[in-house]
Order: sequence, then C-alpha cells, then structure tokens
Amino acid sequence: MVHAPTLSSPNIDFGVRYAPTTVTAGTIAAGAILARMHTANGVSGPGLSQPLEDLGVKFVRLQWVDFSNFVHCRVLTTSHFYKLLRASRPGVTVAKVVLGIVFLTLVEGFSPAGEYVLVMDLASVRVCGYAPGHAAVFGYFQEKYPIGGKLDVPLCPRTNLRRVIKYAAEGLKTEFLVGFETEFILLTTTGAGIHPPSNHGWSTSRTACFASGTTELKILEEIADALATSGIELQVFHSEAAPAQYEVVTGPLPPLEAADALAHTRETIYNIASKHGMRATFVPRLYADSCGNGAHAHISVHPTTGPSPPSKSHSPTLTTHESRFLAGLLTHLPSVMAFTLPLPQSYARVKDGIRSGGTWACWGDEHREASVRLTNAHSPQTRHFEVRTVDGTANPYLVLAGLISAGIIGIRDQLELTVQGCGEKSGAQLSEAERAEHGITKMLPLDVESARRYLLEDQKIGEVIGEEVVRTYVAVNEASPRQVQSEDAALVRLVESY
Repeated sequence: MVHAPTLSSPNIDFGVRYAPTTVTAGTIAAGAILARMHTANGVSGPGLSQPLEDLGVKFVRLQWVDFSNFVHCRVLTTSHFYKLLRASRPGVTVAKVVLGIVFLTLVEGFSPAGEYVLVMDLASVRVCGYAPGHAAVFGYFQEKYPIGGKLDVPLCPRTNLRRVIKYAAEGLKTEFLVGFETEFILLTTTGAGIHPPSNHGWSTSRTACFASGTTELKILEEIADALATSGIELQVFHSEAAPAQYEVVTGPLPPLEAADALAHTRETIYNIASKHGMRATFVPRLYADSCGNGAHAHISVHPTTGPSPPSKSHSPTLTTHESRFLAGLLTHLPSVMAFTLPLPQSYARVKDGIRSGGTWACWGDEHREASVRLTNAHSPQTRHFEVRTVDGTANPYLVLAGLISAGIIGIRDQLELTVQGCGEKSGAQLSEAERAEHGITKMLPLDVESARRYLLEDQKIGEVIGEEVVRTYVAVNEASPRQVQSEDAALVRLVESY
C-alpha cells in the first residue's frame, strides 16, 4: 500500500532580518580617532598614525541640520580638528540665532546675541564618499555656559531625538530600527524652467535611466559607490514613475544613526548630481500630472525585555507592542505631520488615489494608499511599519522624534488599536459607514496650516517632544512658506532650496 506524502505548510518567512544588536552605523570608530592621534598635535596617544589621514582626509565638515532642513557646516582642517579634540567639549562656537533664521529672515523670538557650542559627536564621523579628502561629523548644540546647571539645548533637533529614544529605551524598554526610501528627481537646469534629462517609466531598464553610458546611470552608480565609501548600507536603487525620478533605499539603523545617515545620503545625492552638471531635487510635487518625491520611513519595534506577546485583537499580524505603537502613531499622526510634511507643497503629494498615503489616518497590510503600511505582516522577524506621510523637505531628526513620540505614547498609555486594517479599499474609497465600522475616524490635515494647529493643540506630543520645541518649530515653519512658496513663479527657488 502506497501512502500519500504528508503535506507541510510552506515557509512564508520573508526578508532580511535586522535587530538593534546586529546593525552598525558604518561610521569611523571614535575610539580609533582618540586612541591613535598623533602626539605631534599635542595630544597624547599610544600610536603615531592618524586614521583620518590614512583615509586621505584633509578636511572635516562639522554639520548640523536646522528646523527648515538645511544642512549647515563648518569645514575644519584635520590639524585643527585634532587640536579641538583636546577640549572636554570638542567643537566650535555658533551664534544662537542659527536655529531661528529662514534664509536671511530672523524669526520672531530669536536674537543675534549669544553663542552655542556645537560639540562634535565622534560616533558620527564618516568619510564623505561624494567629496574626496573630506569627512563629516554631526554635533549637538550645547550652552556655552550652564543654564540652570544644564548644558543641553532642548531646541537642538539632534539632542531632542536622542532624549526621546533614551526615554523609550529606559522608561519603556523599547528600541527601534529605521530605514528610509529617498526619492529624488534629476534636472538638467533650473534657471529657465524645469527640464528633466529623460522621461522614463517606473523600474524600467530599457530607457535612458539605465542605458549604458548615460549620465543618469553614471550618477546612480557613483551615488552607490559614494554611500559604500561612507559606510551607509545601500540596499537597492531604481527608477521611479515621474520623469527622471529615482529612489535609493538604505538599510535600517537606530533612530539617531538613521537620521544622520539620511542627511548624509541626501548630501551625497546633491553633490554627485552636481558633479555631473545636474540638480537633484527632493521637492514633494514637481509635476502636477505625475508622482511626487517621498521619504518613506520604515520603523520596526523591538522590546528589550523579550518577545512581545501577540496582540489580543490583531494576532497574528501584530504583537502587543506593535499594536500599541500603531495606535499611538495613528492617534497623533495629524499632529506630527507638521514635522513630516513641512511645506505647503508637501500636501500636493499626499492626495487620495495616487498611492502616496492618502488623507485618512489608517493602516493596511501592504496597502500603499494607507498612511501607514504594514509590511511583511506574516514574517515576525522582518515585520515593520512604513510611514508614507514623510517627504525629503523635512528635518530627519524632527521627523523621527515626532513619529517615535507618537508611537511611544501608545506603548506608554497601553492604547488599544481600534482602527482595523483597510483591506482592499483605501480609507477614501470606503463609505462613511464602512470607515466607522473600521474605526477610521481621523482625517489627516490637508494643508500645513492645519498640521501646525494640530501640533500646537496636541498636549501629549508636546509633553514628550517639549512645548518649547513645538512652539519654536511652528514659528520657524510659519516663516518658511513666506520665503519659499509653491506657486509656479517661485518653483525655481524651491528646487534650488530642496
């Protein structure tokens, strides 16, 4: 008698497994810089070789990102860089007003008096693959002299994000990993109108975007090489749907390191494109009849006390930690969109029916018309959330401080996830009765003014991020649209700014 073989369930686990303990930022080890400094610079150390010189570095860019997402820097010679390391707070002084200037406009509440110390974070040093002979390091703003016994500057976006993730790790025993998709468009010129070098289709291989010998392919390959040189994991790049639009996807890192890597990735894209006579832009919606540029954030939740139990109402697709994080995120998403979509034109990208996240606070399993997409739902080791309401004009430190604050409020307050997944339809496609049945009750802000109002009124977000940060950010953000409008007449300035 022949027995039929026993059928087993197929293994549906999918994706690359990452964990906070297995990822590395790809930066130059701070210990190596400190331990191997040259005694000729007046700094004692056991070795005579200098790792930066070994890497061909002659200059170090000390950088920060302001509320309007402009990257600023002071360029140090390596000899001066090593001299600064002799101080207990190695860094340079910067006028306090730097956090309150939009182009040349001084925002109300800021004064030209006073200085901060921009203190180097040596854990963030990485080689600039886009600029031979240069390395970059990010810093924290500190008071020059203690105020109330403290040196930290709450308004510093990088300091603020560090504080939020420390609160999550120590108070809620939760860590996070974040990866980003970076979409951008290449332009041949901006001075006499907007001119893309090609008109291609999404992920196609036979058009100009990937044709051998084209400038576009050279740019993409050099971006990949430069990111590798800088120690940033590039997973994939491909063409997107709009004319001369591309996307690069970088691997997950802890939130602070992820924000650093995103800022460096954008600098890499800008500079490599410029080297080839083109302008790369992250403007949210360049073409009214085509897709816009997003910066989707992929966030995974990692409790440090062991595996989180399955969610009582959303098992097996979510754990308790994940469902509470998602509940907080959806509750406060209308508020934190002031951080993630900071310009008037940002809201031209996130409309219903164009696969950009839509206008309702909702989620769905692999649903690109939902503001939060659950991806790899049935692969617990790789499952994460993709937040689609983010674009490349946003400060990455404020983006992650806002999104993670929203999520940890859900974890802290043990919020129940009352919003059901969208299913096949998007939030906008559901009828009013169907939305009520799914628990979809929050419409997202349709303009930046509404988002700012939501942020100012959200007391819980203000408690976690800081009321001073919220008020100051809103004041600076209100000044930005007056300088960079989304009308056609000012589009060139918008492209040249972002």
